Amino acid sequence: MIQIIGLEKRFKKLVALNGIQAEFSKGQVISLIGPNGSGKTTLIKCILGLVHPDHGLIKLNGQSIFKDETYRTKIGYMPQIGRYPDQMKVGQLFQLLKSIRNASRFDEELVEQYQLKQIWEKPMNSLSGGTRQKVSAALAFLFDPEILILDEPTAGLDPLASELLKEKMQREKLKDKLILITSHILSDLDELTTHVLYLQEGQIQFNGNLEDLKIQTGEEKFGKAIARFMETKKASPYVETI
Repeated sequence: MIQIIGLEKRFKKLVALNGIQAEFSKGQVISLIGPNGSGKTTLIKCILGLVHPDHGLIKLNGQSIFKDETYRTKIGYMPQIGRYPDQMKVGQLFQLLKSIRNASRFDEELVEQYQLKQIWEKPMNSLSGGTRQKVSAALAFLFDPEILILDEPTAGLDPLASELLKEKMQREKLKDKLILITSHILSDLDELTTHVLYLQEGQIQFNGNLEDLKIQTGEEKFGKAIARFMETKKASPYVETI
């Protein structure tokens, strides 16, 4: 589905991405992992069209994303920190996005599970961080997209909300969707991940399936395999985004 070819991005003297080559396919759940400043968020923003690379190409289903912005309708995105108009009510936000997308069907499973209609009349700036995360999660899945990009999806969620979201991701995985996740809570990724893309200093250090990583590190658990791999790269044990 997504091809990344020779992607490079520099912010003044900082090289955020350096010659990234990768290909993501249907049915894969890719954990994008790396230490602070490794380029994960920059890569995500390039795929979303929020950052334009200095060099390289990104293709979706064989077509350059730089030539047609409509590819974004195929992607559901959950940011680490959702930013919405302060005075807009929750219900108004959902209605606005539905009218913009002009879709014929919606996936409101998380809207119901998180009981968001009970806060339909509340303005966004009155919500707690965790509730805003629930709104972001429900919006990411709302249009039943082919591709899901989830940036620290469980951050700030209470245990029940986190479990509901992980169960939702499992169901979407079974629908043969492409899911790209970043998270510093590696236990969240253990049962979901099929492939790992490990970045360090803007370069790919590992790009392959999870079983190969486990064999390479001699570890059975995803979290331990990543920790062992990071030790070999002499990287910080903290896995977060820039």
